[in-house]
Amino acid sequence: MRAERINRVSLTVLIGLSLVALLAVVSGYFQTPQPDEGVAAHIFQIAIGLLLPTVLLFLATVDWKQPLRSTRVLTIPASVLLLAFGALYCLEHYR
Repeated sequence: MRAERINRVSLTVLIGLSLVALLAVVSGYFQTPQPDEGVAAHIFQIAIGLLLPTVLLFLATVDWKQPLRSTRVLTIPASVLLLAFGALYCLEHYR
């Protein structure tokens, strides 16, 4: 029961960190281009850095008796991260 709760909390943190990373990138579209990195870039970097231990915690507490159900929930944060990195690429190269 305790591992299941840790797994749920780590999934919530994964989704939250992914959204923070996406919002940090999106905020760059509403600012004028700066010669140096701003606060949003550092928030993005910290969120991405915290994702690795959170994913490891999620995988350590996942119920491997139901691998499809357990890993299917990872599509949400993965999709948000894909959007964040895509938006970051467009922000860096086309703006």
